[in-house]
Amino acid sequence: MNKAETTTTSQVLGNVTVSGENKTTLLSDLKALIKVGIVNSNLMTATVGFLLALHFTNSSFLANWDIFLLTMAGSALVIAGGTILNNWYDADIDPVMVRTKNRPTVTGRFTLKTVLILGVASTILGLAFLLFTTVEATLIALFGWFAYVVLYTMWSKRKYTLNTVVGSFSGAVPPLIGWAAIDPNLHIVPVVLFLIMFIWQTPHFLALAMKKVDDYKAANIPMLPVVYGFEFTKRQIVIYIACLLPLPFFLTSLGAIFVTIATLLNVGWLLIAIRGFFVKDDLKWANMIFIYSLNYLTILFVMMAIITIDFPIN
Repeated sequence: MNKAETTTTSQVLGNVTVSGENKTTLLSDLKALIKVGIVNSNLMTATVGFLLALHFTNSSFLANWDIFLLTMAGSALVIAGGTILNNWYDADIDPVMVRTKNRPTVTGRFTLKTVLILGVASTILGLAFLLFTTVEATLIALFGWFAYVVLYTMWSKRKYTLNTVVGSFSGAVPPLIGWAAIDPNLHIVPVVLFLIMFIWQTPHFLALAMKKVDDYKAANIPMLPVVYGFEFTKRQIVIYIACLLPLPFFLTSLGAIFVTIATLLNVGWLLIAIRGFFVKDDLKWANMIFIYSLNYLTILFVMMAIITIDFPIN
């Protein structure tokens, strides 16, 4: 199964009939199953949390390289376990959404039983790896998994417009995992990183929901743009981005340059968001918000990583 092959499917999931011809490979199916983009982005923020913990505790990376590998492997497996179980649970609605209709749980490349086993096994193995770091890091990862699988996927996603906010808890914990693997004690820096990630996700995913509004309507998922429309969603995006404005000032220990650039990023994003009230093409504007959010997160966390390398604390 390591060569491209053509799979023709015709199956009924729930009340939805899926048919078509999908050319996939085992590798591409696995990437879709674990949502590799989500895993990679979360590992980036977990890495920065780890590096900042080293930075503020005057610890050496070389002396903790084994803890780093355990943290990354454990985090990746727990996150993958959550995304796999999300695919397993959503197998009945994924066929009606354009962006999810080719997932292996829809095409039949993986049976739902296999997917369930993979999700549970990946989660347990990941938590086992994290136990070799600290108990606190393991518990934080478990909370993130629970928030994503149970609170978001199984409970709020199909019932409430606040599903995006509920799901944001899981996406905000990776920096805490990285930090706690080195320093289990509470510190303002990981708390602010959690808040940045928690707040950032809502405008990011609301913009995506605007772009994919037809998909969510078809799947009967009560995303904010589906239930309340674009104008209400725009106001929420502006509010959440505005909430990011004070956060860089709690990270003055990272230096004036960081605080300045982070503030400029926040102001720039807010200006684009406010511009949404005056544009004619809502989907084009939503795409701008979405793309900016990706660049925002990348720049912010890369800056933090650079600071830990170039400007260690004496």
